[in-house]
Amino acid sequence: MGTNWAPTEFKDGFASGSPKYAVLVQSLRGAIRSGELPAGARLPPVRELAWKLGITPGTVARAYRMAVEEGLLEAAVGRGTFVAGEAERRPEPDKPLLNLEQPDMADFRGCHVPDVGQGAVIRDIMAQLARDPAHDYVDYPNHVTDLPARQAVCDWIGDDRAGRVVPDDVVLGFGAQNSAMMCLQACLTGLTPVIMTEQLAYPGVRHAARLLRAKIVGVEMDDQGIRPDSLEAAYRTHGGQVLMTSAEVHSPTTVRTTLERRRQIAEVARRYQFHIIEDDCHRVALSPVPSYRALCPEQAWYVSSITKCVSGALRFGFAICPASHAQMARQVAQSSFYGISQPIADLSARLIRSGAAEEIRARVEASIAERVRLAVNEMGSWDIAWRPDAPFLWMKLPTGWRGSTFGMACEGAKIRVKPADEFALPDGAAPHAVRLALNADMPEARFRAALATMSDFLQRPPAGVDI
Repeated sequence: MGTNWAPTEFKDGFASGSPKYAVLVQSLRGAIRSGELPAGARLPPVRELAWKLGITPGTVARAYRMAVEEGLLEAAVGRGTFVAGEAERRPEPDKPLLNLEQPDMADFRGCHVPDVGQGAVIRDIMAQLARDPAHDYVDYPNHVTDLPARQAVCDWIGDDRAGRVVPDDVVLGFGAQNSAMMCLQACLTGLTPVIMTEQLAYPGVRHAARLLRAKIVGVEMDDQGIRPDSLEAAYRTHGGQVLMTSAEVHSPTTVRTTLERRRQIAEVARRYQFHIIEDDCHRVALSPVPSYRALCPEQAWYVSSITKCVSGALRFGFAICPASHAQMARQVAQSSFYGISQPIADLSARLIRSGAAEEIRARVEASIAERVRLAVNEMGSWDIAWRPDAPFLWMKLPTGWRGSTFGMACEGAKIRVKPADEFALPDGAAPHAVRLALNADMPEARFRAALATMSDFLQRPPAGVDI
């Protein structure tokens, strides 16, 4: 359906002093709301509408782009710009990052830190803090009161992992996702900022991009990590302020980026002057490979937390910033939430500095390794990628299965898995694969039975044909 639409009262809007593109967007909103522009209506070409209204094509193009970002319009390459349907204007939100546990389901979707007795340790430290008169917990947290927690982070990470780190380089957040958002807000610029990331990525990256109105661009990877040639091509085609990557434990594939590949990626970042944000939230074991923050300290950010290796309940995360950008990250944190809760900062600092956090981490690592061993013994005949220190495995499905159909089959057997399409970017392709989170808190008998059921499904791919 074509249209010769042009706003009849467009020039009257100039009286408000608003920019012409903003007036045009407001006119589009009104016309769509009133039904003057119905769903599916094709908008005039940019130059044609610009000529009718006596404004520049750039002004019309900017208004169209803003309306597309708002969900009012949709653009199709080679076909034009159209009024979005109701479904497009109110897209179904992504699945939540956290799912409530369902007692009757065997949950292989989300990674949960195993219970190795950390609850009792945390309760004991909370009691110690409650008895300490030095902690009055009355005023707002600030850069002075959270210094012990930032120093504890420096001790926890160490210079070998993230290069030379001092407390002023550390900004605290409520877990790794919140800390990554802080870094993105400190780095992204422009009307439509661009985030580059792996073609398959942890869904939190997609959530963050949507909240920040950023375009997300996929970069190809292989068994050594992100490919430097693909990263360079993505930057030259789309631009971008940030590469957001999980180089240590890539979710969902378990790939660890090699040291040589990290050096190559760091060199591309230096050449084109974009930031690297390394999200290290899934690492449990100590790493033999330095982070991007150690290799490229002037442009790389390191984000992590104690969620996967100590406790998810504390919501204690952190960003180790390039020294020249730490103040900007602090301003983002202060503007967003003033600073993390002082009791959480004090509790986490004491956990780390007392050595309790390291003891818990070692027990968690051993628990995960045992659960991985069980899973590999059950599923080893299938095409799986795994590591003893990764709390999940990646399984490519045999011919006949798709990730979505396998997920539905498992759901019918009271088993929850995470299909590959939940890791795909909005315009990206997904392989026929699933990620299985290996939660150690699931009773072993139930764990083995669920894996046996999945193995049985894999041997019998669906044969029906829908007409």
